[in-house]
Amino acid sequence: MDSRVGTAVTGADAKEERTADFFVAKDGLHFAGTHLLLELWDGEHFDDLKAVEEALGEAASAARAAVLNIHVHRFASGGGVSGVALLAESHISIHTWPERGFAAIDIFMCGACDPYEAVPALRRAFRPARLHLFEHKRGLLP
Repeated sequence: MDSRVGTAVTGADAKEERTADFFVAKDGLHFAGTHLLLELWDGEHFDDLKAVEEALGEAASAARAAVLNIHVHRFASGGGVSGVALLAESHISIHTWPERGFAAIDIFMCGACDPYEAVPALRRAFRPARLHLFEHKRGLLP
């Protein structure tokens, strides 16, 4: 273990440890958090401000994240929606292009939260025909 990182076991997941500064120690790695990029194609509600806001809240709750604020914005009539859930553990953001049947979602979480738990909530909210998911460990320590 890196001598710069002191760990404390979380109650939520005995397999995962986190540091006092919310860096994660998992599978022999130490990093700031997990960043998921999702691409949703041919889904529903990509132009629905209320549905997007609710989906952000449900996704955060499913991941056991603490929501600080949710802000959503609809662009011109028939345009897309952009939104962000500001979390104590980082954020979830979304940008939609309903005219193309596409939504880009960004989930970054540190600490004991599990961003993968947010994915089923987003699937239920938007019911995409296709979902592509990419993962990146942010702040990976040597």
